[in-house]
Amino acid sequence: MNVESTRAPRSPARLVALALTATLAVASTATFAQATPAAAAHPSAADSDRHAAAHNPRAMFATWVTVWNGDTAKASGIISPDFRVHAALLDGTDGSSIRGVEGLVGLVDQIRSVFTDLRFDLEVGPLVDGRYVSARWVATGTYAGGFPGAKAAPGTVITYTGTDTLRMEHGKFAEYWLNADTLSLLQQLQAI
Repeated sequence: MNVESTRAPRSPARLVALALTATLAVASTATFAQATPAAAAHPSAADSDRHAAAHNPRAMFATWVTVWNGDTAKASGIISPDFRVHAALLDGTDGSSIRGVEGLVGLVDQIRSVFTDLRFDLEVGPLVDGRYVSARWVATGTYAGGFPGAKAAPGTVITYTGTDTLRMEHGKFAEYWLNADTLSLLQQLQAI
C-alpha cells in the first residue's frame, strides 16, 4: 500500500471498516463474472484475454468481479499503479489512502475476512459510457465476526446493495467510486 511515512499506522478497527466499505463496492461483480467464459488454459489464449480486457470495459469489469471474488492475483492486470478510491468509509475517512494494486488487494482481503462467503449479483449493468463502467449490485454473505461494535452473532446472513463506478485510463482502472447502503449493513450487523 502506498502510504506516506508521516501517516499514523492503521488500527485493526479502521482496517476492518475499510474492508467492509470495499465489500460494498464489490457486489456488482459476481453474477457478471459467472456469465463470462473462463479464460482458456493455454498461455497464448490467456495472454489474448488479458490484451482484450485491457481495451474492453466489460471484460475489465468481469476481471474486477473475479478479483473481488478472491482471485486477487488478477488485480495487477486491471488496476493502475495510480488507482485511487473515492468512498465514504465506515471509519469516517474518505478512502484516499487506498492506492494502487496493493491497496485494492488489501481491501479485498480484509472484506473477505469479515464476510468469507460474500456473493455479488448484478441488478443493473455493467453500463459503459466511454471510459466509465458502472453497475448496481446486491451483496449477500455470512458475517464471520470481527467488525468493531457489531453485536450480530457470527453466522448472521447479511444483504445490502450498492453501485460501483470505475474510470479506465491506459487500459486499466484508475479511479473507483463506491456508493453503498452502509446504513442497512450497519443495522444488520447491529452496529448502530
